[in-house]
Amino acid sequence: MSDFLVLRVIAKLLIPFILLFGFYVQMHGDYGPGGGFQAGVIVAAAFVLYAIVFDVKTARRVAPMAALVSLACLGVLLYAGVGVANLIYGGRFLEYGALAHDPAHGNHIGILIIEIGVGIAVAAVMMIIFFSFARRR
Repeated sequence: MSDFLVLRVIAKLLIPFILLFGFYVQMHGDYGPGGGFQAGVIVAAAFVLYAIVFDVKTARRVAPMAALVSLACLGVLLYAGVGVANLIYGGRFLEYGALAHDPAHGNHIGILIIEIGVGIAVAAVMMIIFFSFARRR
């Protein structure tokens, strides 16, 4: 435990900033570079760092597999749900203009929800893949 004290302290300092940067990339992806996929990978990288530095078993307690599978499904449902909502409101699948009174406002709402769904799904799937490989010997 105490062999890697400096590494553990640095990781504890870095992980919140990595998560914050992931959320920044998520929320500003519609205005600049980034978006759901990049943000999902950054958030997953924070958990991978936690698992490498502290222990895979500890990381699996922080992010259990059942929760990760549920989050992956939630992300896909958000993505598909926006498309279905457009169909219900009279638009085409993933044509966001039907989501609000103004097509420009609907486009902004639609892409934001889509990107959040992609971010959640990518982060969860990346962690599922990491934990699946980390479990093997």
